[in-house]
Amino acid sequence: MRHALVLAAVLLVGSPAVWAQAPAPGAPKAPVALETVAPTGASARVEPESVHIGEPFTYQVTLTHPKDQRYELVAPTGEGPVELLQQTRQRQDQANDATTTFGLRFSAFELGDVRLPDLTFDVATPEGPRRFVLKGKTVEVTSTLPPDAQGQGAELFDYQPPQEVPIRSWTLLYVLAVVLAVAVAAWLLVRWWQRRPRREKLVPVLPLDVRVRQSLDALKREDLPGRGHVKDFYFRLSEIVRGYLGERYGFEALECTSSELMASLRRLPTPGLPEDALMRFVSESDMVKYARADASPESCNQALAFGYDLLARTYVPPAPPKPDAAPGPRVQ
Repeated sequence: MRHALVLAAVLLVGSPAVWAQAPAPGAPKAPVALETVAPTGASARVEPESVHIGEPFTYQVTLTHPKDQRYELVAPTGEGPVELLQQTRQRQDQANDATTTFGLRFSAFELGDVRLPDLTFDVATPEGPRRFVLKGKTVEVTSTLPPDAQGQGAELFDYQPPQEVPIRSWTLLYVLAVVLAVAVAAWLLVRWWQRRPRREKLVPVLPLDVRVRQSLDALKREDLPGRGHVKDFYFRLSEIVRGYLGERYGFEALECTSSELMASLRRLPTPGLPEDALMRFVSESDMVKYARADASPESCNQALAFGYDLLARTYVPPAPPKPDAAPGPRVQ
């Protein structure tokens, strides 16, 4: 009895039929078949219905379907008696449905009644992807030889694949010569451009008050608070004010914190500087920029007016250059 059980276990483990029932680890899963859907109307026609072998003909398919569906043709693949040369797609939407027309241009390479391949369409619907298959029609393919060709000894040879025919041509050498000439000319032009004498154009620097007032005017024209960009408005205005103070009193104001900015100004001679108003502006700017505080349009207008007022109170035009002293009388 023990030997019989051992023999049965060996046969069960080694049987290929048992192992074939379980899929191999890591094996790809079989693709899930899509559900089919049918259009409300389908028609197909071949023009012309009788063609010569190798002669192109048109296969037109017209599908009528709901407007919320989209039909896309899956290009026919595989070898067969016909070859797909070109395909087109047109869609027209009506009040209640849509019409999609596919134009396929084929050529046949077998004589007799040749059946066109079945056409598969991928359909996008609100319920998900679907599929529609249209059975192919039949086209009559005739020979290009006259009816009495066999009696006269004419034979119809099959199509041959393309073959290379060597032809002597100097076109490649001409193209290489032109490319080489263009490259040499471009190299010479670059060398000349690099060695040409350059004249530096000096752009006069506008006075500090003119530049600051132009920046304030540009910020005012953008109307950032009116468009809801209050934080950007205070960032821009704070940079203008800090840049002016740093250039006016000779220190790096843009990199200072608010406390460092005020401390640096207190150590410098700053006649006319409205320190209290500047402190309020700096505090308000920090609250909007970093604490996400809100500011009304009136507050934004007051902050912009402070920028103009700060410029008017603190800017001192530079002294005009002194004329050269006139030479005195020469003593002999």
